[in-house]
Amino acid sequence: MVGIEAMNIFAGTACIDVSKLARHRGLDMSRFENLLMKEKSVALPYEDPITFAVNAAKPLIDALSPEEKDRIEMVITCTESAFDFGKSMSTYCHDLLGLNRNCRLFELKNACYSGVAGLQMAVNFVLSQVSPGGKVLVIATDVSRFMVEEGGEALSADWSFAEPSGGSGAVAMLISDRPHVFQIDVGANGYYGYEVMDTCRPSADTDAGDTDLSLLSYLNCCENAYLEYQKRVEGAHFADSFGYIAYHTPFGGMVKGAHRNMMRKLVKAKPADIENDFQRRVTPGLVHCQRVGNIMGATAALSLASTIENGDFDAPMRVGVFSYGSGCCSEFFSGVARKEGQDKLRALDIKRRLDDRYELSMDQYDSLLERSRSLKFGTRNMEPDTAFVPEARKALGQPILFLKSIKEFHREYEWVS
Repeated sequence: MVGIEAMNIFAGTACIDVSKLARHRGLDMSRFENLLMKEKSVALPYEDPITFAVNAAKPLIDALSPEEKDRIEMVITCTESAFDFGKSMSTYCHDLLGLNRNCRLFELKNACYSGVAGLQMAVNFVLSQVSPGGKVLVIATDVSRFMVEEGGEALSADWSFAEPSGGSGAVAMLISDRPHVFQIDVGANGYYGYEVMDTCRPSADTDAGDTDLSLLSYLNCCENAYLEYQKRVEGAHFADSFGYIAYHTPFGGMVKGAHRNMMRKLVKAKPADIENDFQRRVTPGLVHCQRVGNIMGATAALSLASTIENGDFDAPMRVGVFSYGSGCCSEFFSGVARKEGQDKLRALDIKRRLDDRYELSMDQYDSLLERSRSLKFGTRNMEPDTAFVPEARKALGQPILFLKSIKEFHREYEWVS
């Protein structure tokens, strides 16, 4: 057996109401409502991919005995938000979590597919049995920072509809031969990828993309990754084999379109049946995604965690998972979740932490965009403005890791109670 022994979500200390943002930006509200978004997490000046990653992983590590903790033999960070071309963020995570130095530390990048790439690499390490009982800590962590460029009078329309869905957060997963949360169906994978310029990060702190091409690529990959899965898994049926389906969720409306497309093509289902199936099998995975936003490499794992926490697992259920990363690579895989896994996730009180985030006003949010320039890729020296929205620093009522300073490129962190 192999799979997710434990997992946790950390979605920051601050958020905004995206309907308020849409009105503030003067967006077409009828078009905006198709996003199916409610809130999104926002990275403050003293939060970065490391703070999100470590805050997600810390409860999992603290729950281990010293002997179990020492069996973590690999730390993989999965991200498109790294702040160094050479040094892996896994080194910071490893140090801040106090892990054994006999450990592989590295980072993966492939747009939003990175988290599942890390998960599958970890699964294969456990299955290889080169180190029986060894565990892998996989942390998918990404941050959206929309920046207002100097001299601009208004925010660019090019990202006016991407801004409401771009979130910040991390999902930490402990992978081992004790899959208490999610047991992987070994060998049940379909992957599909090709070169396409749908979205990219052509410079360290900017995004570019073709929204229509990205949607078409997502739909194409979803269908073909599943068809490859179906070839490899005898008897697989899109409507009957999975109690739930967790999709990579840039925003809920995109997932709804993808599920409609799959049910039409593969099942020949009628519109009313498709809507009922979407509500039953897909919406549990959207609950957290609608409140956090698209956290890129961590989003498929966020959808899976949301599915397990919000679904009905009184009886074991097979969950299909679809991951898509622009550029592109995709994968459809599956596993089984049980009541035990749901209980473990619910015990982490993820919903309460989402509820307790500090809601920024639109003035505070616009001010934050101006400040984002100070924490760009390659920042050499800085002291984050800890006076900016100080209420957020204690909003969750628990110790939280924040960025303290950057000194000669080296990032230093502090726990704030």
